[in-house]
Amino acid sequence: MGRRGRKRQLDVEARYWQLLLSGVGTVQACRMLGITRKTGYRWRAENCGIPPVRIAEAARSNRYLSLLERQRIATLRGQGLGVREIARRIDRSPATVSRELRRNTRPHDKAYDGDLAHARARQRTRRPRRGKLNLDSELRDVVQDKLELDWSPEQIAQYLRRAFPDRSDWHICHETIYQALYHGGRGGLSRQLSRRLRTGRPLRRRRRRADQRQCRFVAPALLIDQRPAIVNDRVRIGDWEGDLIVGRMSQSAIGTLVDRTSRYLRLVHLPDGHRADQLRAALVNVLERLPESARLTLTWDQGSEMAHHKELAGHFRDGIYFARPASPWLRGTNENTNGLLRQYFPKGSSLVAHGPDILRMVEDHLNHRPRKILGWRTPHEVFHSALAS
Repeated sequence: MGRRGRKRQLDVEARYWQLLLSGVGTVQACRMLGITRKTGYRWRAENCGIPPVRIAEAARSNRYLSLLERQRIATLRGQGLGVREIARRIDRSPATVSRELRRNTRPHDKAYDGDLAHARARQRTRRPRRGKLNLDSELRDVVQDKLELDWSPEQIAQYLRRAFPDRSDWHICHETIYQALYHGGRGGLSRQLSRRLRTGRPLRRRRRRADQRQCRFVAPALLIDQRPAIVNDRVRIGDWEGDLIVGRMSQSAIGTLVDRTSRYLRLVHLPDGHRADQLRAALVNVLERLPESARLTLTWDQGSEMAHHKELAGHFRDGIYFARPASPWLRGTNENTNGLLRQYFPKGSSLVAHGPDILRMVEDHLNHRPRKILGWRTPHEVFHSALAS
């Protein structure tokens, strides 16, 4: 007796695709359905990322003719009605009906079959065709050599234009290289080369739209656009930017506060975790050690760890503000400082072992380091001289 294959969970698989079509990410959908991520990734790979027809049909845009509309066109056409009358009855443009009949009317008997036309339309939608890198082995070898040198797809695309100006068929965009990496199929780029990308991800991560992101705070938050204009001029101390640097698997974190003008840094010890209540208590402990004149504003990103921002607002004379979603450059001073801190707290490492003494040592290292942007003065010098004056 031959070996039996996996038992298909058709009802679970259907719900999985419906969640993906509604905008839920793969990992979250697997968690909601109680299946492993490996199972979800396998279903995606088996269908090349395209939902099965029975599921995709329900989510299909109204821009395209549905099966029912094609069946009605067939019935009305069989009754001898003209294009404009058919279009009026199904509430479509006459051009749409005319194009549909021209594409799918059988030439030998001039008949139109709605079911067959719909099947053909669905097949054309998928357009199974091989990419340029699958067809041109010489071009594929050039791209693969550059990927092995850790070049990004965008760098490779620009290189091809400069190095081969006369070969316009080689002037591909960087998305073509990404597609060949992640969905190349037989004859495409090796999937192993995805490890050479900056992220090293074997699968592409679904992008979130910032304008569709839900607010994480119950209490109303002030956006950065409402912040006093003087903060942008960097002419006073006391305007802080804050964030978390997160350790391995998001199990540990350290809070960072940096003054926009002096680049003076304070680190926030979070030994028990980085939930909103834990961050609030730790921040209060740090803020109470700063003079009141040095606590004017705080700008944070929209992380859920600041859910208790209303309880912290009283520690800042001019209030707490939040950057717009997916806009880290609005807090550039803090982002740059977090990059400097990664020399001491590398990405992917646990931050639990770094106690208050280590945090103070790192603070001193950075606060007493001359900075070009400060005219080669140190953040400690600029901050305390401004306080004294």
